[in-house]
Formats: sequence, C-alpha cells, structure tokens
Amino acid sequence: MQLTFLFTLISSVAFCQLVNQPLKPNNKIDQFIKNHPNNKQESASLGSVSNGSLKNGKLVPFYGSNYSYFDETSYLSGRAFLNSKVLTTVINGYNELSIQKPERLFKIMECSHEHGGKLWPHRTHQNGLSVDFMMPKLKNNKPYYGLDSIGTNHYWLTFNDKGQYEKDTSITIDFELIAQHILILQKEAKKNNLKISKVIIKVEMKNELFRGPFGQQLKESGIYIVKSLTPTINALHDEHYHIDFKEI
Repeated sequence: MQLTFLFTLISSVAFCQLVNQPLKPNNKIDQFIKNHPNNKQESASLGSVSNGSLKNGKLVPFYGSNYSYFDETSYLSGRAFLNSKVLTTVINGYNELSIQKPERLFKIMECSHEHGGKLWPHRTHQNGLSVDFMMPKLKNNKPYYGLDSIGTNHYWLTFNDKGQYEKDTSITIDFELIAQHILILQKEAKKNNLKISKVIIKVEMKNELFRGPFGQQLKESGIYIVKSLTPTINALHDEHYHIDFKEI
C-alpha cells in the first residue's frame, strides 16, 4: 500500500513539472488510492466486453510521468479499473511514448468498474479489457491541451471528419500520434499475452488516421479498425478512441 501511494505521489510531481503547474494536494484521490491498493494477484476478465465482469481489477494511477486520468469525479466513482495485463500494457505504452515523443502529454479516459459490469452510458467496458483514450490535439500544428481539463464534458466535444474542432478549426486532432500510440499498444500487448481486438474511432476519420507514415503502418498492421457504427455511437467517437483488448 505504501509503495503504491509513493509511486503515485512521485508520478504526480513529475506530471505537474512537465506541464509547469504546481502540485495541488488532493486528499480525496490519495485516500481513494490508499483504499484500493493494487495487490499482486492476476486479474481475470470474465465474459465479454459488453457482458462480463472483472476479478482483481487494478486501479489506474491518477498521474504518470507523461499522462493523467481525465476526470476526478469519474476516478472517485470507481471507473478507472483494468485487467492487470491491460494496465501493464497501457503504462508500458506511455513509457515508450515518453521516449519516442518526450514533449507530449496524454489523457486516459474511462475504463471499468473494479468488479466490471455495466458502466453507464458505455455499451462495453464490462470486463477490464476496454480503455478510452483522449484524442491528442494540435493548435496551429503545436501540441495543445486547452480542451483536456474539462472532465467528462470532453465526451461531448465535436470534431468534424478532418479532425477540426467545431468551435475553432485551428484546433485539430493529431491523428499521426494516435496511430503511433496504437502501434505501440499492440507491441506492448503481445508482451502481456494480449492483442488489440478492436479500435473504435469515428469511421469518417479513418482517412485522416491512415494518412501519415504511422497511419500507413497502422493500416497495414492488421489491427482491426471499425468499418461501420450506428450513427449515435459513431458520433460519440470523434473526440476519443476506444480500444478493446483480447487475451491470447
């Protein structure tokens, strides 16, 4: 328990230094982490991502060296748990990104409940194998984080098919970084006997996603990117990308 708390505190300091912000004490987050220590028992994902449960779910750190969880209320509501293999994959993926893209910061979004089950309003996220990742953004071709601190309201932002923010088209999605991240996650997943089973992103954005060098690698990788979605689900995946993992 003490090691978990110390790791989170150190990670918090590192993250705040990266964004040049003072570390603000958060007793609620600290207490929640202390109340949910990640034991060494391996997780078990039962059923499917849309009808399942999770045993020995592991809590995602609220901060890391180059990432943070996107919303305090969501975190304290117990919506940031993962299968231990998926958590290792995600953390190692961020570690690799810190080497390949040391200047960039990232946001992890909703995951699963500690014991899985329905996670309203998501249709999946039920067995610890699903993760939402916030779209990295640019403004005038420079990293931009101005929309990253609005919590769950981020799910309601709207971007057009080219990845431009509807209220300011100078703010755009960094599709090439998304493709790079997905490729890294697939590589790290294999080390943990996992694979990416599905990536959900607004279907009309796939041309932009595949446009750059990493995008071409992603297109040729065999990783399944959804080909069609219902209009409602499609519209909701313009500001985050959803990844389902599968145990192999």
